[in-house]
Amino acid sequence: MHRQPLIKKLLRYTRNLLIFFFASTLLTVIIYRFMPVYITPLMVIRSVQQIFSGDKPTWKHTWVSFDKISPSMPMAVIASEDNRFAEHNGFDFIEIKKAVKENETRKRGASTISQQTAKNVFLWPQSSWVRKGLEVYFTFLIETFWSKERIMEVYLNSIEMGNSIYGAQAAAENKFGTTAAKLTRSQCALIAATLPNPIRFDSANPSPYILKRQKQILRLMNLVPKFPPEEKTTEKKESKSRKKKKR
Repeated sequence: MHRQPLIKKLLRYTRNLLIFFFASTLLTVIIYRFMPVYITPLMVIRSVQQIFSGDKPTWKHTWVSFDKISPSMPMAVIASEDNRFAEHNGFDFIEIKKAVKENETRKRGASTISQQTAKNVFLWPQSSWVRKGLEVYFTFLIETFWSKERIMEVYLNSIEMGNSIYGAQAAAENKFGTTAAKLTRSQCALIAATLPNPIRFDSANPSPYILKRQKQILRLMNLVPKFPPEEKTTEKKESKSRKKKKR
């Protein structure tokens, strides 16, 4: 007799919890569509790790808008990480099929830039089925509510690019003594070459392996479609010009 009210309570709590989860995550994604992402779970996790190691917690991160990042930077990460970024809806099923086949002999990832952005901004780095499921969910949300340019902007501002270094601006300052806007094509390719493991590999002091990857990325940058597409860039410039004339 007492079980029925208990089950009803549990169902009600579960329903309320699910409503809160979906509402809060949806709101956060919409807010981040417009607001800079100044802190990510990975930054916090790395700081906690530093504390436990007896070091002072620190991270280097400066948010800059997409138009203040070298045009070569998105091209380099697309060439290195996700050739079909502009075409897919967050999941590259061609690469997923290849990964499934190749994982029979060696480990191979197939995460897109959208998936990496979802993980960097909303989740934790350690891989698990729970995190993978949430990654799919957040990838779907950002692909629905954000533009591709916004996804790339957040990605280039939040991704780990060195020890306690996050984003293109911090990488440019600490690795090459410049700004994200002034990064050269070669420097962008070096940064992209280290992304599989930016703690182990250093874009400022590249190993022969990273230099080899840099050459491959520079070659691929000539082959992948321009991002953002030229017509969109032209439309934005015309829109800004019209706004200035009205003023």
